[in-house]
Formats: sequence, structure tokens, C-alpha cells
Amino acid sequence: MKCVALAILLFLISIPIFLKPVNGADDTISLAQPLTDRMTLVSSGQIFELGFFSPGSSKNRYLGIWYKTTPHVVVWVANRNNPLTDFPGELAISSNSSQLLIRNQSKAILWSSMSSGRVAKNPVAQLLDTGNLVLRENDSVNSELYLWQSFDYPSDTLLSGMKLGWDLTTGLERYLTSWKSIDDPSTGDFTYKMNITGLPQTILAMGSTRQFRSGPWNGVRFSGLSIAGDRVFKSSSVFTKNESYYMFTTIVKSLHTRVTMNTSGSPQRLILQNGSTEWNIMYSVPYQRCDSYGFCGANGVCGVNNDPLCKCLEGFIPTSPEEWQVLDWSNGCKRKNPLKCQRGEGFAKLDGVKLPDLLEFWLNKSMDIKECKEQCLNNCSCTAYADSDIRGGGSGCLMWFGDLIDIRELRVKGSDQKMYLRLSAADMKLIYNKKKKKKMLKMVIVISTTSGMCLLLGVIFWCTICKSRKRVRGSSSQSKNDYIELPMFDMATIAAATNNFSDTSRIGEGGFGPVYKGNLSTGQEIAVKRLSKDSGQGLEEFKNEVVLISKLQHRNLVGLLGCCIEGEERMLIYEYMYNKSLNHFIFGENKNGSLDWKKRFDIIMGIARGLLYLHQDSKLQIIHRDLKASNILLDMNMNPKISDFGLARIFGGGEIETKTRRIVGTYGYISPEYAVDGNFSIKSDVFSFGVVLLEIISGKRNRGFSHSDHHHNLLGHAWLLWNKELALEIKDSSMEESMSIESQVLRCIQVGLLCVQKFPADRPTMASVVVMLSNERAELPWPKEPAFFLERSSIVEDTKSREEELYSPNETSTTLLEGR
Repeated sequence: MKCVALAILLFLISIPIFLKPVNGADDTISLAQPLTDRMTLVSSGQIFELGFFSPGSSKNRYLGIWYKTTPHVVVWVANRNNPLTDFPGELAISSNSSQLLIRNQSKAILWSSMSSGRVAKNPVAQLLDTGNLVLRENDSVNSELYLWQSFDYPSDTLLSGMKLGWDLTTGLERYLTSWKSIDDPSTGDFTYKMNITGLPQTILAMGSTRQFRSGPWNGVRFSGLSIAGDRVFKSSSVFTKNESYYMFTTIVKSLHTRVTMNTSGSPQRLILQNGSTEWNIMYSVPYQRCDSYGFCGANGVCGVNNDPLCKCLEGFIPTSPEEWQVLDWSNGCKRKNPLKCQRGEGFAKLDGVKLPDLLEFWLNKSMDIKECKEQCLNNCSCTAYADSDIRGGGSGCLMWFGDLIDIRELRVKGSDQKMYLRLSAADMKLIYNKKKKKKMLKMVIVISTTSGMCLLLGVIFWCTICKSRKRVRGSSSQSKNDYIELPMFDMATIAAATNNFSDTSRIGEGGFGPVYKGNLSTGQEIAVKRLSKDSGQGLEEFKNEVVLISKLQHRNLVGLLGCCIEGEERMLIYEYMYNKSLNHFIFGENKNGSLDWKKRFDIIMGIARGLLYLHQDSKLQIIHRDLKASNILLDMNMNPKISDFGLARIFGGGEIETKTRRIVGTYGYISPEYAVDGNFSIKSDVFSFGVVLLEIISGKRNRGFSHSDHHHNLLGHAWLLWNKELALEIKDSSMEESMSIESQVLRCIQVGLLCVQKFPADRPTMASVVVMLSNERAELPWPKEPAFFLERSSIVEDTKSREEELYSPNETSTTLLEGR
């Protein structure tokens, strides 16, 4: 029995976790009763607990405060940089100076609270329900006059009622500092402070390097924070001659909230409901990529709805256009026309943005905005100005000099904050001419509308007569008018070319209908795509393909020679592709022949240039919507040709993204935003291109990919290898001997992973893709986790055929124009 009791005692002593209060300890200690290790104080409402603890796997002992309810989250540490190594230690009140002391077993002082200079007659230390440890006089009269309080010395957590900022009368600064690790609460590399240089703003920094800032206080809010209410807590900011701080108070009694700086340097607001055992993150900083300090470089502005994220301020151009092409914005922008401090210079208004950082600035709180404008215009070094206080219509003058750093568009518009950017005389003239043209356009519209109204009755009358006379005519003559831009073939010519559509001439079958190989009387070989009556596509897709391809000319797009329309017959006549489609060369055990790396890279570049033409260089901006390996046809010289435009869409001027309820495409190639929400854009094609690129390199299909170590698709497998620096393991083993340029293969893998990232804004444009692939000196961004990065279950595998039916009504139609 003695052995058992001794073992239990040794076990209890060795547990480095939070312990329950013993010896009847309550929420206070006095001169006569210090707090020893294994004892705790508990606030009167049973919310917070104070005592000695060992974090994680550490054996060191620290005095801290934590939530008493599970989970035990430490919110304050006293001796974070000087732990107890020879515990047990104790927390005591000094008898002569009214300070709190932490002493080790040898009574050496490891930590002491700051002295207020006052000596209490009967001091006590008390843990309050707010989580504040206070040292005060033990009487009812002076109970709220604190000699010292832990709230003045935060560690990594800001609690309700704590202040982040300055006591300007004493010079006391309150700020958060991260732990070094979960096992080490000593001061880490990250701080979150209230900077009061010029106008107050909160700043997150790693050492002296800024990571995030709130933007300067404008009298109502921090200019970089969107206007938003919250029902859980109330924020308050006080800026007077005596104090400058931010504070929040919880307004829902059933909830606990805190702001904690994690070890990675990200302040997070967390919430815990009474009775719950899990803290939930409300938000963290930085919240979005645009929140990162100086994300777009000098004179750049970041916007989460921009594509790409960064753009230059008006009157500025990228300092390095090549870097911007590959989404590297760090070098920012420079003026298109330099300021010359001459007549004609003026200002462009920026609305709804976070004000630039206060690096080189001038502040006059008594000057009005008109005087501020004149002051800036008369100072040749002034680059921008704004109200320093937007209350009451605006007052105060804030001017910037030199480059403007860390500007972003706000998530919520409609604030009274405005900033005025100084522009050269040449830039102001351009703006004036644009406004003049816009005004003229409005006048033309008004005149045109008035004239149109005069003719409205006549037009309606004429249309009514035309409609009454219109009858259903033969579909042949009507259809021919629709496709008049294309050469027309008669039925007899196509029948003769295909041996009257014999089975021996048939080379494919798909959702559109059968495809036949033919030979014209001129000797030219053709591929005839014949619309069947029960086609999975139909007349709309037929019209779409005719209209689009007839207007497109590029060496990497399949050539449409003409069409045949007679009665109910609809046929497309294409140039014949001798080498079938790309998937015959890269997939499966029955490959028609392996491709060496040079040929694969040429095919990749050809596809990229073809897509770039569709997205940017053609007269129409085309979104293909069904790019995949089987839609890449190969001519006699193995040059790639993008085919099958039945599902393509034309984007109008200024259109960036559109939405549809009819989701079409092919499972394995379709982008997440299109598959889930029906949103598609040029970035949807970029995603499909990334899949095809990785399939060309690996010789494996994204859909149906399997690996013995995991259940991810090909994209997930490539991502896992990339993070392990084993990306080359994904390459097709059949081209092992021809692998002579590994850096080029790695670059292609990196570009592929950039293209298949989850969010469209993170993916590059095809213009950037072509630059990144063709320029080995171009620096590439580091890819993020790809879309659909989830391990598949057996259920997913069993439902593949159903998903294929949902997303790819014409899956097999894409191989129809191939040679046999």
C-alpha cells in the first residue's frame, strides 16, 4: 500500500498541467499567505484561474492566468522570460514596497511587478472576473485604487476591458507579443501595437518589419477597416492628450471573447459560448492577401475584386512589367509622367481606400481641406493629401511625400474618407479629355434617345406588318443565312467524299453525332462532323461552333473549312487531323507512342498560345469551357489544335465573369467556382489548362488517378510531391531517357500548380502563363493548395459515372475529329 501511495504522489507531482485550487484558496492572497505551487486563485465568478503551470511539453514553471472552464486557455503570463526551473516557487507580496514577487525554492526573486511608488498598509492581490490580477489596499474605500494590475502588461492576449495603446502621462505602452512556441511563452518575434506617430494606427510587425496595419485613425474609425457592426462586442478608441488606446467590451454575457496573437504572428479574435468546449475564430489578421503590408508595392493599390489583385494608381505604370506579368508586384509602380511642379498639375480623387502609411508626412489638425489642397499644390514634394478628421464634414490636413505605401480598396464602400492623389499636367489633361468624351457621349445618347422616340410608333407599326407576313420557311434557306460567312458545301459533295457516310469512313462518335473521314475531289482530306437528331448537344451548340470558329484564325485552333445545311442536315467540315487527339499519346497502356519532353513542351506552349489568343488576342474574347486532352488534336507535325467550341462563350467588353445555371464541361477539368456556383471566366479555362499541363507531364489522367499512399487526384498528388521537393517524381516514366532539362520540367509543374489553385484571383492569366513558360528568368510565385484537395472515398469513386453525366454531356464527342 505504501508503494502504491508513493507512486500516486510521484505521478501527481510530475503532471505539467493546470491544477485545481487546494487548501481552500479563494480569489485573493495577502502578506501573510503567499500562493505556492500547486495552489491556485479562482475569480469569484469561477471564470478565471491563476497559478503555476507548465505549457505543452515544457518542464519549466510559469505563473499565469487561464480560463477555468475547459479548454484551459492561458491569457497572461508573469515570468514569461524567466521561468522557474527549481520549483516549487511562490507568488508573494513584498512587505516593504507593495509589489508582487515570484520567488524560487531558494527565495531568489525571478519576477516582480512594477512599483507604483505607493506603499499600502494592508495590500492584497486579487484575481477579478475580468481576468485582471490587481494589487490593491484591503479596504472598502480604496478597493478600486490599484497599485498595480496585470491588464497594464499584456502578454499575447487582449481581454474585454484591456487597453491596447498608451498612457501618455506615465509613458506606459500596452501591446501584445506572441509566444515563441506552444511550449515556450517567452516573448516571440511578433508584436501588435498602437503606433501614435502622427495619427494613431495599430501595427502588426515581425521585429521591425511591418506585416499589417489598420490605417490611420480618421476621427471615426481606422481608415483601413471596413464599416461593420458587431453584436458580440463593442469597440472603443480613445485618443486624448492623456491616453491613446483601443479597447473592446463583450456585450453578450453568455459569450467570452478574446484577441490572441498566435505563435505565427496572426492576431485572432476568438469566441466561446458558455457550456461549449471549443473556441471559434471570428476573424484573423491579415484577413485577406490585400491586408498584407505593402502587398502591391509602392504606388500600387490592392483590391480583392481585382483581377489580378494589384493595379497601379492612376497616372502610374508598373516599375517592372515583366514581374507584373508573373504576378510579382513587390516593386510596385512608378509615375508615367513625372511631377514638374508646374501649372496644370492637379489631383485625382480616390474613394473607399485605406490611407497610405505615415512614413513621410505632414499633419496640421487646424487646417481645412481647401487650405490643405493649396498647401500640397504649392509644395513640390507633396504627392497626396486627405482630411485628417472626417467628422463634421472634414477638417485637418494630412499630406504625404514620396512613394505611397500600403493602399488597398476597402471591402465595404461608402465611407466619408477621401484621398487626393497628385498628378502631372499631362495626366490631368488626359483625365479632362476622358471626361469631355464621356460628356459628349451622354449628349449623343440623349439626342439619339429623343430621335428614337419620334420613330418608335413607325417602327412598331412596321414590325407588326413584318411579323404578320412572316411564315415558317424551309429550314435550309433560313440556316444558310445564319452561316453566310462560311463556305457552303452541298450534300452531294459531302456524300461523295465520305462514300455516302459509310461505316468504313466513320472515325468517331459522340454527343454531337458521328464523324466521318472524307476526300474531296480536289484531293483534300476532311473530317465531317454530322449533327444527329438525338444529339446530346443540338442546334444551339452547332450554331455556336460555326459562329465562333468562322471568326477565329490561329495556328493552334482547329480549322473549320465550311458547313453543309440542307433540309434537316447540319454538318461541319474540318481540316483532317492525322495524329488524332492528345489523349491517345499520353494516357493508358495502349498509348500510340511515347512523346519525348521536347515535343510535350512544344504541345504545352501551343495550347497556351491558342488559349491566349482566345482570351486576349482575338477580336472576340472566348471562354472555351471544355478544354481537355481529348479536345487537343494533333496535325501531321504533332502541332496541337484546340477543338470543339460547342460549349464556348463570348465575353462582352468589360465583362470579367458570368454565371449560368447550366453547368457543362468535363469532370476532372472543370474549375471549382464553375462546378459549385456556375461562375466561369477566363480563369476557368486557366484551371483546365493546368490540369492538361500536369496530365501531359505525368501521362496520367486527373480523373481516376490512384496512388498506394493516398486517395488524392493527380492535382493533390502533384501538390504533395511539390511540398516534399520531389515534384519530378510525377513525370511520365516513358520519357525518362529524354529528360535533359529538369529545370524546365519543374517550371512547368509549378505553372500547372499555379493554374489549378482554388481561387480564380490566385491563378495567373494565360498571358502570364506564356511568359512564365517561355522565360526561364521569370520569377514564379509559390503555388497554394490546389482545388479539390480532398482525399476521395469509395463513395466518390462509385459515383464517378453519375458525376460525368452531370458535368460532361458530350464527353466522347471531343475525340470525333481524329484520324483513325
